[in-house]
Amino acid sequence: MLAAIQDFKKSNLKSTETKVHTVDGRVYSEKKDDSGRTVVTQLDTGQQGFIGDVREDLQVGAVLPGLIIGSQDVAHNAELLEKHSVTHVLNAASFVDNIFSDKLTYKNFNIYDRPETDITVYFDEAHTFIEKGRKSGCVLVHCNAGVSRAATLVISYLMKFNKMNFQEAYDYLKEKRPAIRPNDGFVHQLKQYEIHLKEHTK
Repeated sequence: MLAAIQDFKKSNLKSTETKVHTVDGRVYSEKKDDSGRTVVTQLDTGQQGFIGDVREDLQVGAVLPGLIIGSQDVAHNAELLEKHSVTHVLNAASFVDNIFSDKLTYKNFNIYDRPETDITVYFDEAHTFIEKGRKSGCVLVHCNAGVSRAATLVISYLMKFNKMNFQEAYDYLKEKRPAIRPNDGFVHQLKQYEIHLKEHTK
């Protein structure tokens, strides 16, 4: 289990900290560190298995022409954004700034990475943004770690526009970005979304 974020200066204590309580009793904190990165930390010690991300992650998953996935570090790296000709950014994280808003087109979804969050309500708007962005350039989809929220949105896009079932889309994206791991609630919602798509494409 990761240790709590350490060595905050008093001035930093004034920054926003969001505590998330899950239905199974776990408590997480989302706040910014000294460098401005959003760090998610488990506050309680009753559960194991939560993995926070405090290391820089610059791995980019090239999903389709005009569509990539990554972490907040990719979203804040001008060199990588230019390398991949990014013109649009879908930010699915909480409290991750859009630092190139003067150059790029952004779409923000303030989504909490917890199983009970209904992420399906964002699917249609996310798909529309990705489609428009791919037609005119390249879209980066990211969240905090590029593991759960961003992955879920991209998987849903592959399911709808590339006619993949959940497992096909998951396996495909896993090859492009091995770190992906949507939480159990999101996986369940994606499987239900597969049923929904089948019922509405007959």
